[in-house]
Amino acid sequence: MSSNGITPDAAPATGAAPVARPKTTGLHVGEAAPGVAKVDPIIIADGVRRSFGGVNAVDVDHLEVPRGAITALIGPNGAGKTTLFNLLTGFDKPDHGTWTFDGTSLSGVPAYKVARMGLVRTFQLTKALGLLTVMENMKLGAKNQRGEHFWASLIPALWKSQDAELEERAMQLLTKFKLDTKADDFAASLSGGQRKLLEMARSLMTEPTLVMLDEPMAGVNPALTQSLLDHILDLKDLGMTVLFVEHDMHMVRHIADWVVVMAEGRIVAEGAPDAVMKDPAVIDAYLGAHQELDLGVVTGRIDVIQADPTTDAAASAAAVAETLVDEGIAEETRDEAETAREEEEGR
Repeated sequence: MSSNGITPDAAPATGAAPVARPKTTGLHVGEAAPGVAKVDPIIIADGVRRSFGGVNAVDVDHLEVPRGAITALIGPNGAGKTTLFNLLTGFDKPDHGTWTFDGTSLSGVPAYKVARMGLVRTFQLTKALGLLTVMENMKLGAKNQRGEHFWASLIPALWKSQDAELEERAMQLLTKFKLDTKADDFAASLSGGQRKLLEMARSLMTEPTLVMLDEPMAGVNPALTQSLLDHILDLKDLGMTVLFVEHDMHMVRHIADWVVVMAEGRIVAEGAPDAVMKDPAVIDAYLGAHQELDLGVVTGRIDVIQADPTTDAAASAAAVAETLVDEGIAEETRDEAETAREEEEGR
């Protein structure tokens, strides 16, 4: 790694097959389960709760994010993933709860101070400033700029050299993200995928320890997908920790070292990607392969005895068919063999 935290692009050349990178293992202590302790957690959250109009958007008893790994936060729409992101990064305030980042409490710390401490995030809807150039957007991300102070800004000699260094570092990042030819273009002229790349590149200007990505693949042209995947993997290779929200299970399986599953604001499962994908609770509550378990049972919101019996796939199908017949919407079908037998007996 160079002194400015930038290394040559590790992505394969255009047209080359993606190179599989080793997964980080041995991240947890004991059996994988919701709230399991990690060997070296960078974030520890306890009792974090946030409700809107009586609905619990986030209700996390305990969560630890492993350091130096890529952790995926998955779950159905409305599970509370983005709200949890907002709480951890200071963009929203919880009703209850505490959390620490690298041993320092972040409870009540505003977002801009959180970013200065090394925890940065991107957004599901990109926040690039469209009327500034790509280079100007990049330079905004750098910390401790002397020219930001009023009196110092009046004396260019005090900040010109630093500004030149920042511009050089920004151009190196833009080259890495293949946006160097767009440096002087307005950010508003970029495609959706290019804005995602810009936002990720700008976050690196802060030299972060932990990068949180909210649905980095949403709305991205498939042509840029592999590039984004490689850049996320590069973050780990540069020594950073990554926590990202994503719905693309193929991406999660490909790059995540650890997976946390949320549903109805709660953590319902944790583990390695392959193990989590086979978890019956995750399959039923999130992936939708089965309908045999009420989501409220998975999250602990309701007891098993209270669950709707028609959440059983076979019972549900039978109940729906019976209703359609009773309401005259459909006619009951009979087995062809049974019908033929009755006709034969009638003769």
